[in-house]
Amino acid sequence: MVDKRLTLIQHLDEFRSRILQSVIAIIVAACFVYNFVDKIYGNLVKPVGHLVFIAPQEAFATRIKLAFFGGLFLALPFILYQIWRFISVGLKPSERKYTLLFGPLSLVFFVLGAVFGYLIIVPIGIKFLLGFATQELKPMISISKYISFVGMLTLAFGLVFELPLVSLFLTKIGVVTPQFLSAKRKQAVVIIFIAAAILTPPDVITQSLMAVPLLILYEIGIILSKIAYRPI
Repeated sequence: MVDKRLTLIQHLDEFRSRILQSVIAIIVAACFVYNFVDKIYGNLVKPVGHLVFIAPQEAFATRIKLAFFGGLFLALPFILYQIWRFISVGLKPSERKYTLLFGPLSLVFFVLGAVFGYLIIVPIGIKFLLGFATQELKPMISISKYISFVGMLTLAFGLVFELPLVSLFLTKIGVVTPQFLSAKRKQAVVIIFIAAAILTPPDVITQSLMAVPLLILYEIGIILSKIAYRPI
C-alpha cells in the first residue's frame, strides 16, 4: 500500500514538474514573440480589414494575449516533448519505443490542424458571419474578440487533428481496439458535438465547421486502428 502511494505521489510530482516547465517555456516564448506582435497583428487583420478596441486597456491586453498565443505555438515542440515524457513513465518498456514515433508525429499533426484551422476554417467562418451585415447593420469587430476567435479556432483544430494519432497510439499499446471504436461511434458523435460547442465560439456555424472534420478524423482513427491492430 505504501509503495503504491509513493508511486502516485511520484507521478503527481512528475506531472507538476512537466506543467511547470511547459508554463515557463510558454512565458519565455511569449516574451520573445511580443517583439513581433505588430507584424503578427498585421497578418491576422487582413481578412477583416481593420479592428477596433472598445475599452482603454483592450489594445494592450490584446497584445499580451497575442503574445501568449504566439508563445504557446512557439513552445509547442517543448510542450509535446514534456507530454510524451510524462506518458512514457506509465508505459511498459516494450511500449516506450512508440513515443519515439508518436512524439514527432504529434507535432506534425498539430501543425497540420492549426494550419487547416487558420487558412481554411477561420476565413470561411469570418466570411459567413460577416455576411449578415446590412446597410443598417455594420460590423464593428473588437480586437480582443477577434484575436480570441482566431486563436481558439487555430488551437482547437491543432488539438482535434491529434485524434487519429491518439486512436492509433491507444491501439498499439492495447488500450482500445477497432471494434471498440466502431461500437462507440454513436457516443463519439455526441461527444464530438459537445466538444465542438466547448472549443468554438457560441454559434452553430463554427461548431459545425469543427464537428464535421472531427467526425471525419474519428473515422480515419478507426481505419488506422484496424491497420495497426494485432489480435493477441
